[in-house]
Amino acid sequence: MSVIYRVIGLMSGSSLDGLDIACCDFSQVDGTWRFSIPHAVCKPYSDGWVKRLREAHHMAGKDLWQLHVDFGRYSGEAVRDFIAEHKIADTMLVGSHGHTVFHFPQDGFTTQIGDGAALAVAAGIPVACDFRSTDIARGGQGAPLVPIGDKLLFGDYKFLLNLGGIANVTMQGNETVAFDICSANQVLNFYAYQKGQVFDKDGAFAAQGKFDQSLFDALNALDYHKQPYPKSLDNGYSRDVIIPLMEKTHLSVEDKLHTFCEHIAYQIAAAIKAMPHAASDKLMASGGGVFNSHLMERIKHYAPVMVVRPDDAIIHYKEALVFAFIGLLRWLGEENVLASVTGAKGNSIAGAIYLS
Repeated sequence: MSVIYRVIGLMSGSSLDGLDIACCDFSQVDGTWRFSIPHAVCKPYSDGWVKRLREAHHMAGKDLWQLHVDFGRYSGEAVRDFIAEHKIADTMLVGSHGHTVFHFPQDGFTTQIGDGAALAVAAGIPVACDFRSTDIARGGQGAPLVPIGDKLLFGDYKFLLNLGGIANVTMQGNETVAFDICSANQVLNFYAYQKGQVFDKDGAFAAQGKFDQSLFDALNALDYHKQPYPKSLDNGYSRDVIIPLMEKTHLSVEDKLHTFCEHIAYQIAAAIKAMPHAASDKLMASGGGVFNSHLMERIKHYAPVMVVRPDDAIIHYKEALVFAFIGLLRWLGEENVLASVTGAKGNSIAGAIYLS
């Protein structure tokens, strides 16, 4: 009988909707990894947490380090409460991505806050975290990290798309490659806020808007889209590049949302077309952007492959699932970051372990 590993995965994305917490069971059957998600929840951030996380990149060193420890403790307490609420037994580990503040692999560093020691003590369970630093030290991008989970947990799909704050894609073939495509929910949510909403529900505002060719062309002409992979985006790209470009226009919020959805869909299709593909290949889409029906309609319009929507648990919690898995691989001493994705000198067994 195969061993079942019960791990809790944590993910905090740039959209700041909350802390994703997923209880995941993993086992190997004939060398193939299998998983289930018995319990999962997104714990919404209070206005105070949203403010602190949103302003983290402006903080002085001492204040940022205080936030690092506070967020670790907050995450650990959330895990403790989650376990108690769902009466979860036999949890061996927490795999935590943390919350990205800076990501500058070209300068040799990345910063994900959420102190592992504080998290482990507050949760009462060992923690694996800081999965990006080793790869960056070995010359890689330190991102995307999810492709190891795509390869070992979702091998039936040629392409896997994540529509989070940033859109990224994984392609599986003789080797696995992946990269960040463009900004996504970070920008869509920014403009939804201007309409008094946290996000553009069903893409309703975008659907009301009109297409603007000039803005579309300007977005597609940005240097990042001309760069070869491996490549990845810092969260500040939306704030420092995309939004200032869009704010130069005099378009309505609806027109900006409509045109930006068109840009996202176009760039996703361009990324897939640039990689080996066939019309019969399948693309599995996950992340909060999947619930934007207007955006998904435009992606299907442009995509050269079949777009598949998985069940809601995968859409919501795939990243938390994969970070639980990455933590488990680190605990088992197995490679969990792929050099074919990041451009590093070799695959890594990445992450720090903190005991409670």
